[in-house]
Formats: sequence, structure tokens, C-alpha cells
Amino acid sequence: MLFLEKRADDSLLRGDRFVPSGMAPEVSEVATQRRVCGSPECAGAWTAPWRSRKRPVFEEQWGCSGRCALAMVRAAIRREAGNGGVSAPEQHRHRVPLGLVLLAQGWITHPQLQAALEAQRLRGGRIGERLIEDCGLEAEQITRGLSMQWSCPVLSASGFSPREMALVAPRVLIEEFGLLPLRVAGGRILYVGFEDRLDAAAALALEQMTELKVESGLVRTEEYWTTRKTLLESEGVPVKTETVAEADALAGRVTAILEQKQPVASKLVRMHRYYWLRLWLEAGAKSGQGTLPRGCEDVLDYVFIVGGAS
Repeated sequence: MLFLEKRADDSLLRGDRFVPSGMAPEVSEVATQRRVCGSPECAGAWTAPWRSRKRPVFEEQWGCSGRCALAMVRAAIRREAGNGGVSAPEQHRHRVPLGLVLLAQGWITHPQLQAALEAQRLRGGRIGERLIEDCGLEAEQITRGLSMQWSCPVLSASGFSPREMALVAPRVLIEEFGLLPLRVAGGRILYVGFEDRLDAAAALALEQMTELKVESGLVRTEEYWTTRKTLLESEGVPVKTETVAEADALAGRVTAILEQKQPVASKLVRMHRYYWLRLWLEAGAKSGQGTLPRGCEDVLDYVFIVGGAS
């Protein structure tokens, strides 16, 4: 008993090990600092091989074991399953039709609107296309009308840097949802353009991933397609696309990737039926503008489609 008391007096107990009193405090604190597992299911009974484990880090939390990492990923998937399901038809359901917006502005007449609607019925296409081709409206008027319909600004491609903006999101998501990252303002606002309608779910997922405030708007059709072509020709973050059967399979696959790649940071978001996992493999991979990558190196993207996801 006297021996144990003497040992306690002569040593500092930090974490789960004794540190000799002669060791420099700053050295002992760094060497024995204990990490806290981010899994709510962690029993705290992790074994010796995991004690020096510093990676992977998932959504700013550390899992002390593969089992705890899996629990963290499952919780993230459950969260995202309820976040990304706003569809374009649901967004558009309660908006004033574009033809009525243009009519209210005095830019078209009732006969022109009726003629455009009849042409759309016979030949298909969008009402804006029919108004341009059959009624002589300017494309800029259509874009302005759409911006009123969606209560959003008309954005330009001024300040667009394809090298930087190509790193914002995987090509498959840009193509699927018409995302057009345009620029970052003040290091904290990401401007994202769309052609003829906004996508709130896609913008929200982008905001969650980048940790930047996303401001969405419409871009004139010609400018939109020219800028988009330049963006898609630029090199982006390396991406792998995979299909998994269901949510449990997704959780297992994401955890396996985390265990294999050992990222210093990683995040999972849902964009409609896609689950997007981004990994930052080394310190310094982030540019300092939210979580945007500094370049193509030391960053990886995985895009998953879950069978039956909507």
C-alpha cells in the first residue's frame, strides 16, 4: 500500500497510463492525450492496438475502431436519408407559370401566350423555347421571367475560374442536376447557377459539403451552356461511382473506404438519389474557403447510388 501511494505521489496519471514526474509536462500531455470516440454506441472498451489510431476522421469525429466508425457512418446515412428528397416537381408545384409571369410584365400578349401553348402541345419543348422561336421574345426576357418565377437573381459568369470551380462537385452531379459553380465571394459565399429552375436539395447538399453559404440563381441559357462546357473540360477531384443494394451495404462500403484510405477528414451528403462521400487524405488539402479542395491531389470523391433511392 505504501509503495502504491509513493508511486501515485511521484507520477502523474493521464489517460490510462502513468507518466513519470520527471517528464516534461508539455511532452507528456501531447504523448498521452486521449481521443474521444465519436460513436454514441462506443462502450469505451477498445483494446491496445487501437490506442495509437488517429485516423480515419469522419465528419470531424474519430472512431476508435472499425465497429465505431461503422456506427458513425450508419448514423450519417440515417440523417441524410431524410434530408435530400425534395424533387424538382415538388419545388415547382406552387409557382406561377412562366407564361403568366411574362404576361403580367407586359412582355407578351394573350394571343402570343395561346399560340406558344398550342405550339408546345404540338411540338413539345419548354414554353420559353416556343415563345422565343414562335413569338420573337429575347432569351434574356425568358431568363428574367424565370428569375421572377423562382424569386432568385440572374447571375453572370463574371469571375468564373474553371480550375477552381471544377473542384467543387463531382462531374456526375453537375451533369445530373445542372449545377454550375460560378465563384466564391469573400471566402464564404458560393454562387451556383442553374439554367431554368433552381434545385433546393442540390444546393443544400452542396452547402453542407463545402461549408459555404450557397446562393443560387439563374444564368442566361447561352452563357450557362458555354460556361458549363468549360467547367466539364477542366480537371476535377478524382471520383469513383458505385451502386450498392441498400443502406446497410452503403454503410459497410463507406466504412471500408474510410478504413482503407484513412482520411484526416471526410463527409457524406445526399443529393437526391446520390450519396456523395468526399475524403481529404492529408492536412493542407483544404483551400481555406470552406472545405473546398486546394487541388486535385490528396482528395477523393465517391458517388453512390442506392438501389431504390429516390
